[in-house]
Amino acid sequence: MSLYDFEAQSIDQQPVHLSQYKGQVMLIVNTASACGFTPQFTGLEKLHQSYGDKGLAVLGFPCNQFASQDPGDDEQIANFCQKNYGVSFQMMSKVKVNGDGAHPLYQWLTAEAPGILGSKAIKWNFTKFLVGKDGRVIKRYAPQDAPEKIAKDIEAALAN
Repeated sequence: MSLYDFEAQSIDQQPVHLSQYKGQVMLIVNTASACGFTPQFTGLEKLHQSYGDKGLAVLGFPCNQFASQDPGDDEQIANFCQKNYGVSFQMMSKVKVNGDGAHPLYQWLTAEAPGILGSKAIKWNFTKFLVGKDGRVIKRYAPQDAPEKIAKDIEAALAN
């Protein structure tokens, strides 16, 4: 199984088959609009602008599971991201990343790249997964790992 076996819904309610990203490097992030890490949208957009034409796809998955920090509906979230951070990378419909209702993609991501001490649960907003051109997880990053700190790993993945 790889990332390409999954489907998600875009923030504007369209189906997105992740197989369309075959051969690209992907950065998948669970986001929130009212979190201390929310300013990372700026860094994520910068990565998208810098590496998008070189083969990087950034996907943001809003999630409201951490202190209810993304309570809005998809339209409100999309407007917030565009207005406040100029987000032009692909935002997806709000999902759960933990528990019984977790999106199948996140069930797979957390199994492929467990956190510290083997924990599969996402600990907070802005946990990031770097996925290689082969659809396999390269690395999991903690929420406090700023997007700009991931640039070297993205460059290495794009070079492979």
